[in-house]
Amino acid sequence: MALDPRTPVLVGGGQFSNRVDEGAEALEPVDLLAEAARRAAADTGAADAGKVLAAVDSVRVVQLLSWRYRDPGRLVAERIGASDVRHTLYTHAGGNTPQSLVNRTCLDIAGGRADVVLIGGAEAWRTRMSFKGLDARPPWTHQADDVAPTETFGGEFALDAMVHPAEMARGIVMPVQFYPMFESALRAEAGATHTEWAAHLGRLWSGFSAVAATNPNAWIQESFTAEELVAPSPTNRMIGFPYPKRLNSNNAVEQGGAVLLCSVDAAERLGIPRDAWVFPQAGTDAHDTAHVSSRGDLRSSPAIRVAGRRALELAGVGPDDIAHVDVYSCFPSAVQIAAKELGLGLDRQLTVTGGLSFAGGPWNNYVSHAIAAMVGVLREHPGDVGLVTANGGNITKHAFGLYATEPPAEGFRWDAPDAEVEAATSARLPADGAYAGPVSVEAYTVMHDRAGDAEVGLCALLTPAGERAWGRTDDDAALAAMVDTEVVGRDAELAGDGTVRF
Repeated sequence: MALDPRTPVLVGGGQFSNRVDEGAEALEPVDLLAEAARRAAADTGAADAGKVLAAVDSVRVVQLLSWRYRDPGRLVAERIGASDVRHTLYTHAGGNTPQSLVNRTCLDIAGGRADVVLIGGAEAWRTRMSFKGLDARPPWTHQADDVAPTETFGGEFALDAMVHPAEMARGIVMPVQFYPMFESALRAEAGATHTEWAAHLGRLWSGFSAVAATNPNAWIQESFTAEELVAPSPTNRMIGFPYPKRLNSNNAVEQGGAVLLCSVDAAERLGIPRDAWVFPQAGTDAHDTAHVSSRGDLRSSPAIRVAGRRALELAGVGPDDIAHVDVYSCFPSAVQIAAKELGLGLDRQLTVTGGLSFAGGPWNNYVSHAIAAMVGVLREHPGDVGLVTANGGNITKHAFGLYATEPPAEGFRWDAPDAEVEAATSARLPADGAYAGPVSVEAYTVMHDRAGDAEVGLCALLTPAGERAWGRTDDDAALAAMVDTEVVGRDAELAGDGTVRF
C-alpha cells in the first residue's frame, strides 16, 4: 500500500555528551545542539547528511537554562548550514515539551505546514556553574534584544502558576521538595516500612542504572546495586528524604539531544533509506491541576491515566503490546505514579536510556534523548512498539508518544483530552492560609543540607474539613522521628506561622 506522502516520519536521532569532566573543551549550548543535529543527520543513513541538514525548514528548540538566547533556533540553523529555514520555535519550560513538540510537528508535517524539522535542546550546566563560581559569565553568543523566534510554544512559566501561595508561604517551591513528599504518600499507601521502601526504591533505580551502564550516550555509565543507591554516603548524601543524591535527576551535564522529522516525500527525496524510518503512531497532551495544593491526593495522576491510555487507544495498542518504554524519571515517585496509571509493571524495563539520574537530565530536554534512543531501539526490533512519556512541573504537564517501524494504519493521531481529565480529577480545596489547628499528616519529606544533615521537615497536611495545608518544622526530635518512623497519618497541630508539631 502506497504511503501518503505527508505521513510524518522520524528519520534520525542524535545525542552528544561533551565530557568536560574528562578534559573536553567547553562548548556553548547552541554548539552542543548543532553537534547533536549533525549526529541526527548522520543517523538517517542518507548518503549526503549535509543535504539533509540543508533541507531543514523549521528548527524547534526546547528551552535552555544554561544561557539566555533570544532565538537559539536561528543560531543552530546557521551552524548546520540550514540556510532556507523559514520558521524557528522556542519553547517555554517543561520536561514535557520535547514530546509535545513531536506531537505538534507531526500535525504540521501532515498538514503541509512543515517538511523537514529539527527538534532538540542542550545544556552546558557544568560550565555555566563553573563561571558562576568565579563570579563571571561565559563568552557565549549574545543576540540583540529585538531578535525573536518565529513562534514560542508551551505556555510561559510563571512561579505563581505552578506554586500555590500556601506552598510558597512555607518555602515549598521546588520539585526536589515535592517529589519526595509524593514518595512518602506512595510508601504509606503500600503499608511499607522505611527499610522495606528503601529496598524497593533501590531495586527500581538499580534497573535504571543497569541500562545506563550499556548506553554510550549516558553521562554516568555505571551499574549500581540497590544498596549503593539508597545508602547515604559522602558521595551519595541525603537530599530530600527518602532520596539520596543518586535518586535525584542529574542536571550537572553537558549534553545535546536532537531528532529529525520529515514527511515521507522528503525522506524519499533526501535519499533516507526505508529501514531508518520510525513512524510516530499517536500522541496526547494533558495537564493535571497546576497547583499541588488542589490535587485530590499526592499519589496519582488523572492526566497520565486519561491521556496516557488515550494515546494507547489512538495507536490501537494496550499496555501489554508495548515492547519498549521510557517513563519520565526525574524521581522514583514520578516513575511509579506513571507506571501505575498506564498499567505498566515496575518489574519490567522502564527506560531505554537509563533515566535522568544516570543517562543525564539536561533540564527540559531529557525526552529528546529518550526519543532519539527509542529510534535506535525500534530499528533494532522491527515491528515492535515503543512508548515515551514526558512530564513537566510537579507531575503537572504531560505528553505521550507511541512509535513503531510500521506506518500507522490511520495516519498519525493526536488528542488533548482535557474534558476527560477534568472529569476524572477529584480536586481538593486548599486551606485558608491563616488556618491553625488540628491536622493529620498526608505526606512529608526532610530536606538535608549539603553536609547531609537534616535541616527542615516539610509536610502536606489535611484539616478536619479535608482541606490541604502545608507545614514545616526544624525541631530536632521531630526531624529524627520523620526519618526513623512513619509519620504519614499521624495527628499533629499546625500553628498560625506554619510550624507543625507532632
